[in-house]
Amino acid sequence: MKEDVKMRVISGKYKGRKINGFDIDGTRPTQDRIKESLFAMIQEDLIDSICLDLFSGSGNLGIEALSNGADSCYFVDNNKECVKIIKENLKDISNSYVLNMDYKEALDSFKNKNKFNIIFLDPPYNLECLDYILDKIIEYDLLLEDGLIICEYEYDNFKEEYNSLELIKDKKYGYKNIRIYRRG
Repeated sequence: MKEDVKMRVISGKYKGRKINGFDIDGTRPTQDRIKESLFAMIQEDLIDSICLDLFSGSGNLGIEALSNGADSCYFVDNNKECVKIIKENLKDISNSYVLNMDYKEALDSFKNKNKFNIIFLDPPYNLECLDYILDKIIEYDLLLEDGLIICEYEYDNFKEEYNSLELIKDKKYGYKNIRIYRRG
């Protein structure tokens, strides 16, 4: 019943703002209760942060980060419809950069140029790419010291440990899981 679903910013500067794009094929928006719990966990890390929302979909997570004090956010999605919706959702929100490209292309383009405080990874569940992405983030040195990587997934393959990343939270919400890593 996707037609009954409504997305909104749940807290911060843009609280209550409608977010379009809940019905884009191939996306599955983060539910409000999960988003609320997630942002409560990372609230102190958001202020003045530079964020990357790698599989943006509607821009839901990145917009919530900007609403709660992030300095800027890069939104990446390879779906042109998603990119159009993200740009509409970002109307009147500054310090946002929308890139229409594949996640591998995006990671390569950030190498030696960009570093982030917070990286949101919410890929399509059938992709199973989080292990690859975590390795690339480390290899390309994309995460600042003390930075966070938030992984949302149904199932994926993870190594026991990733060089310089510490697993600080692993929580299950029904069929969704959230993993948070911090760079030590």
